[in-house]
Amino acid sequence: MATGERVDPYRGYNFRVEVDGLTVGSFSEVGGLSSDGDVIEYRNGDDVRLSTRKLPGLRKYANISLKRGYTTNDELWKWRANVVAGKTDRRNGAIILMDEERKDVLAWEFEDGWVHKIDGPALNAKGNEVAVEAVEIVVESLTLRTG
Repeated sequence: MATGERVDPYRGYNFRVEVDGLTVGSFSEVGGLSSDGDVIEYRNGDDVRLSTRKLPGLRKYANISLKRGYTTNDELWKWRANVVAGKTDRRNGAIILMDEERKDVLAWEFEDGWVHKIDGPALNAKGNEVAVEAVEIVVESLTLRTG
């Protein structure tokens, strides 16, 4: 008995990061693609129900965290240097998920982001790990675009 077309979930390893329309490098991890909000509880004194109404309040977005192996690409460090120097350097971007054929299927688009934190690698002469940098981008909005 046929139940319809099978739709498998997308795999989490085919993605790219764009800032202001430019791909800023290959990343091994992306996190913080989440949206939250405050709940405002309110009740009129003459409400018949003996419970509060719950209204949507301010929306909040997590910092987007990125991790990648070090290369000669220092664009994120330059962006952070602008912020440290007191320059307003807010940028828009997207984290784009691709299917097995490397076609775009979903994009988490952010607005008014700026580099909040950047961590250099942990170095160890006895190890053989890749030198990894970690970056946090503060964003003011995050929306999901499909297709």
